[in-house]
Amino acid sequence: MAAMNYAPGYQADAERYDGRMEYRQCGNSGIQLPALSLGFWWNFGGINPLEESREKMLYAFDHGITCFDLANNYGPPFGGAEETFGRVYRDNLRPYRHEMIVTTKAGYNMWEGPYGVGSSRKMLMTSIDESLRRMGLDYVDIFYSHRYDEHTPIDETMQALVDIVRQGKALYVGLSNYPADKLLYAAKYLRDSKVPCLIYQGKYNMTFRNVEEAILPALDREGIGFTAFCPVAQGILTDKYLHGIPADSRIAQGRYLKKDDIGEDVLRKVAALNDLALRRGQTLAQMAIAWLLANRSVTSVIIGTRTTEQLKDNLGALEGCRFADDELALIDTILKW
Repeated sequence: MAAMNYAPGYQADAERYDGRMEYRQCGNSGIQLPALSLGFWWNFGGINPLEESREKMLYAFDHGITCFDLANNYGPPFGGAEETFGRVYRDNLRPYRHEMIVTTKAGYNMWEGPYGVGSSRKMLMTSIDESLRRMGLDYVDIFYSHRYDEHTPIDETMQALVDIVRQGKALYVGLSNYPADKLLYAAKYLRDSKVPCLIYQGKYNMTFRNVEEAILPALDREGIGFTAFCPVAQGILTDKYLHGIPADSRIAQGRYLKKDDIGEDVLRKVAALNDLALRRGQTLAQMAIAWLLANRSVTSVIIGTRTTEQLKDNLGALEGCRFADDELALIDTILKW
């Protein structure tokens, strides 16, 4: 795929809302999110060439991806992804701020010392100010508590979220990586405070379905949206590893995945899933994303692509989100081998 030329005089594609992107209602709110959101976890930090990040961001926006998912510590280095976003926003996307949903989070390691991690009021209030500064924004659309912190009372964390909205620094709040019982308590606190939880973000893919047991049913009852991260299991649910370990892969570079994560048993399942995807006219990555979107409890799927070519492939998932019953049964059978 030829590189695109995104000069400072960028104008968004006039056909970006032509119907190719689906927009889904987020819980009981008036907000619709794109079926695919662009995630900044690893591939948009200071170590990544700015022009490559710019190309992915603008290609995404040109194709209807209006939600950009960040966190204070996404990079590397920490804060790097927000700084990259800020550069591209300033150069290219500022005229389109009213068309964008920008999210960020706080809760994991960010700076040295006892106040640089966790979900205390000090951590969250400091983080939102620093995130806004790095991104060059007056507010974010959604601010998440990135994780449940057993060392901080939930009331303290939730009140900080309420105050962040009341101070105009975020329009909505969300939760991520909370166990079901803590999620329900937090959702009630926020609802009683007239700042309802808009959305929950959790890990979800074909091979990791923990949210199905308690989280998704709770969100449906509470009228809270759900956005899924890690849809292709950090590359395992693609054809990347079927013929060896590529030099530019996370396993080869020692980033989060290990060689043991793709043993013979896993590769056998991946090969069978890949065969099914090909019969459906999809890549395995597209089928893995489409499988998530076939679940109407899923509001949006976060894709964190390394290249624009991968982004283009992921967008192709939108063309095949319907599954026959026997296809869904076969996927379940393969994963139980």
